[in-house]
Amino acid sequence: MKTIEVCPSTLRPGFSTYSPQAVKDLFDGVAVSPFIDIDFENERDQQQAMENMNNMSISGAQEKFSAIIDDGKIRLTHKGEQATYILKPAPFNLSLSTRKQIPANEHLTMQIASQVYGIRTACNGLCFSSSGQPVYITKRFDVINGVKESSQEDFATVLQMTEEGSDSNFKYHGNYAQIADAIRQFVPAWMPQMEQFFRMVVFDYLFANEDAHMKNFSLINRNGEYFLAPAYDLINTCIHIQSGSDLGLMDGLSPDIEKSDVYDRTLHPCRLDFERFAERIGLPKKRAASVLDMFMEIPQETYALIDHSFLNDKMKRTYKRVIEERKTRFIRQSE
Repeated sequence: MKTIEVCPSTLRPGFSTYSPQAVKDLFDGVAVSPFIDIDFENERDQQQAMENMNNMSISGAQEKFSAIIDDGKIRLTHKGEQATYILKPAPFNLSLSTRKQIPANEHLTMQIASQVYGIRTACNGLCFSSSGQPVYITKRFDVINGVKESSQEDFATVLQMTEEGSDSNFKYHGNYAQIADAIRQFVPAWMPQMEQFFRMVVFDYLFANEDAHMKNFSLINRNGEYFLAPAYDLINTCIHIQSGSDLGLMDGLSPDIEKSDVYDRTLHPCRLDFERFAERIGLPKKRAASVLDMFMEIPQETYALIDHSFLNDKMKRTYKRVIEERKTRFIRQSE
């Protein structure tokens, strides 16, 4: 059985299972084993899991499986059961050589977003298959006390973007200002939600999430009132594969703003571009500056979380190198 030396949720050292804080936040105070009775690398278990996935309505390219807590154990749901958690093992696609590191990458990136940068995220952690492989687990934020109490609408749906013909990349079309405009339109108290969204966009750039597309931002509809959903699917994609674009949407931040000379020259945005984006989406300069100031240096806490993460040593070094390169791009001075 895999040896655990840090909390598989908070990444705090000195724990052989979930820490009390993780038990409270992730499992609503219920003591839960970090080990699950399924091996997603095993063909027979994969077939069983795929039957579970067929019952899910959550979209996405990576395999996702619905789960519940049953007598202190995490297990896949049976037909008709309301899922309260989502499990994401390593992708089944064997062509990606680093695929087994993806659950630990997503978990680490989500924890950095929450613990270091104050981004509201879906509660998350890792659990471990019978072969010791990390499996990402996240609590469904649309289900409260086992009851689905709200609906989630991603911005591809909000903006009425649909797949046309063979264009499966529709979710990468558009720009982040379109999302901001929709937040202003649908969210009554939009200003604090807009600041949260801005922080998420800057974080995605600095932490090399090149998969921050329209479906990875959502609104929660609770009794007819809309709120910006907690961040989810945050991952440093560049330690696995580079898409050639710094941002997840093809049209970048906004076509309405003038690019800095740095952006024009290098094809990589700098702080000035995000300042102009903040102005475009209606954030006061002082509020935007307070967010951007957080990203001018990489806090030591970030490095500690990387070191305590479940990535292997090579991927930890790569993760650090990538975010240091992004920070260098971000802090460049425009003429």
